[in-house]
Amino acid sequence: MKIRAKFKDPDTMQDAVDDAVKHLPKPDGVSDEEWEGIRSDRADEAKDAIANQFMEYGEYLDVEFDTDAKTATVLPRGSIR
Repeated sequence: MKIRAKFKDPDTMQDAVDDAVKHLPKPDGVSDEEWEGIRSDRADEAKDAIANQFMEYGEYLDVEFDTDAKTATVLPRGSIR
């Protein structure tokens, strides 16, 4: 059986991206101030890429569960109305 669900969580994706970017290694020769700007830009790019493909308004995620195949698939944004 396939079950589709829409999940809403306004902070999880943003927090996950911020956490991932926070752990990127700083390249040699880059100042702390410059590195903070680079990390911020990378976080914004990642959030936009995820939101544009998968999340409506940065907080709604559509998932399809298949109980026969025992899988869960993230659907393109707006798949469930």
